[in-house]
Amino acid sequence: MSVKTFAAIDVGSFELTMKIFDFSEKNTMREIDCIRQRIDLGSDTYANGKISNEKMDDLCHTLKEFSQIMESYKVIAYKAYGTSAIRETENTLILQDQIEQRTGIRVEILSNSEQRFLDYKSIASKGETFRRIIEEKTAILDIGGGSIQISLFDKDTLVSTQNLRLGVLRLQELLNHLNAGSTQMEQLVDELATAQLDDYKKLYLKDREIKNIIIVDDYLSPWAVRKAHERGDGNAMVDSKAFYQLMEALRTRGTTELAKRMDIAEEKVPLVYISTVLTKRIAELMGAALIWAPGVTLCDGIAYEYAEQNKLLRGEHDFAEDIIACAMNISKRYNGSTRRADTLEHITTTIFDSMKKVHGMGQRERLYLRLAAILHDCGKYISMINIGEASYDIIMATEMIGLSHMEREIVANVVRFNHSNFVYYGQAQERPMGLDKASYLTVAKLTAILRLANSLDRSHKQKMKGVKATLQDNELILKIDSQEDITLERGFFQTNTEFFKEVYSITPVIRQKKKF
Repeated sequence: MSVKTFAAIDVGSFELTMKIFDFSEKNTMREIDCIRQRIDLGSDTYANGKISNEKMDDLCHTLKEFSQIMESYKVIAYKAYGTSAIRETENTLILQDQIEQRTGIRVEILSNSEQRFLDYKSIASKGETFRRIIEEKTAILDIGGGSIQISLFDKDTLVSTQNLRLGVLRLQELLNHLNAGSTQMEQLVDELATAQLDDYKKLYLKDREIKNIIIVDDYLSPWAVRKAHERGDGNAMVDSKAFYQLMEALRTRGTTELAKRMDIAEEKVPLVYISTVLTKRIAELMGAALIWAPGVTLCDGIAYEYAEQNKLLRGEHDFAEDIIACAMNISKRYNGSTRRADTLEHITTTIFDSMKKVHGMGQRERLYLRLAAILHDCGKYISMINIGEASYDIIMATEMIGLSHMEREIVANVVRFNHSNFVYYGQAQERPMGLDKASYLTVAKLTAILRLANSLDRSHKQKMKGVKATLQDNELILKIDSQEDITLERGFFQTNTEFFKEVYSITPVIRQKKKF
């Protein structure tokens, strides 16, 4: 039996973690080692904006040791990611280069949405337990050093996700700045969190019922899982009452005693306490009855994604549909038309699928096109005149878990240029597009398709009962099933064929099956 060995490295805000996994031909993923080294990068970043030379030396020394450990395990591949502590420094690119030159390890930087998506995948690696819990109204509370992410599920579908700057290290730095004593900690954390959480409730919860909370963090979860194993319960699930009792136990015991009981360093106890206070506050806000700590880390998500991409593991959850669901909820929030979005999504994907041999794009680009179709007019909520620019701003300012920053740029620019004049590469003056050349070409190709689809529903009356696309020589034949007058649609269609021809060297042609 062939076994592949993989290493996942998390350059986190509080510590460095490396997990070694093996993957077998039986589609199983098994953790075989976990190495942790405390390096508090976050306290430098959140307080000073830069990581000190001393901590950089510690970081590189540890990564060098990680490299040697990988050699001993005969690791065939690795992925190393940095999160908010490196992402938010003033000199991120310089740090990345230093690390690679000194250790040979390339550390990629995760955007917030990418990081949370990997955390989400780490929970999905729990299989049946994960699937069973999210069938009910569930929230994932992902607590990091710099921020927290709250994601809401309804009937196995991710409906919204939002980032709040309430990370435990960031809060600890604020408390240190305020010279807060241990007796004040709970009150101050509660006060710091309440304003943002109350706003979150008004915007996202409203009348929504939440039954379960899944906690992902580096502070509370590992201890909760360890205690569950001691009880003979591998799930680490507790009702809210039991969790509040835990809170009381943390409140009444001293730091030294807690560190001994929890088998952690004393300096980590305040982080556990802050994480617990945040969890309690959010559980109360949502009225959740059950709290589950699956005990997973970012490393589990890194390994899970690597296994999926390399067909070493068969994932059962459709993560792309989660991204689509988020986009649909964003559209709803900004009064987008569901019927029109459905129409555009159908026409755009029909054209896309008919041109596979020409456009050279894959399933990921098809997803961008679907997202652009759903969000095509979200900007009208802000401006009926500058829909393109307003839509761009909304999309770039809104979390869509699972999309990188560059992927959001692609979607936002496709929507933008659906409404406004296309800006050719290198010509943007007032607002640079923020795209590399490959992404720019993707935007051009998808924009051409979306514009064409948009023209076929220019009246917003969904006159087309059926659209079929066939590529014949240098023509894209669009067979339209409609008994209505489509004079308006034909006019706008003709206008948009020029850009389509420019991008693809193919002429779109309408053939109406049933004429008015």
